[in-house]
Amino acid sequence: MLAVGRMKAGPEAALYAHYAARLRPPPEVTEIPEARGAPAEIRRREGAALLAALPADALAIALDLGGEAPDSLRFAALLGRWEEAGRPLCFLIGGAEGLDPAVTARAEHRISLGAMTWPHFLVRGMLAEQLYRAQAIRANHPYHRAWRP
Repeated sequence: MLAVGRMKAGPEAALYAHYAARLRPPPEVTEIPEARGAPAEIRRREGAALLAALPADALAIALDLGGEAPDSLRFAALLGRWEEAGRPLCFLIGGAEGLDPAVTARAEHRISLGAMTWPHFLVRGMLAEQLYRAQAIRANHPYHRAWRP
């Protein structure tokens, strides 16, 4: 994960840590400092920093409100397909102002955690939970209750 902002101790960090500890292998997070200025300037600066930190061979997946909103089963299938590409996966999480268009243009996929807007620190925990859920689905582990809508 490449994520804008430095996570401090608190409930968001605890949520992320809870699910990240369950993942094999555990995800790596590279934090990008939050920028200052007008909203467009913040997005531009943070976007440039995200792109600079993104490995050249990475399969980039932007967490973006305008992206596809797959359900958990579809996300598990997408994750499997992305992993089969043999490239490192990199989820891009913007800051409070969102992602710069240059970042979404570089991303090969854009996914959304739903139509609601989520705080960027909470998104890390939510993504970690969905990654864990996807692992469980693919391993036929009972964590995901497939019978539930």
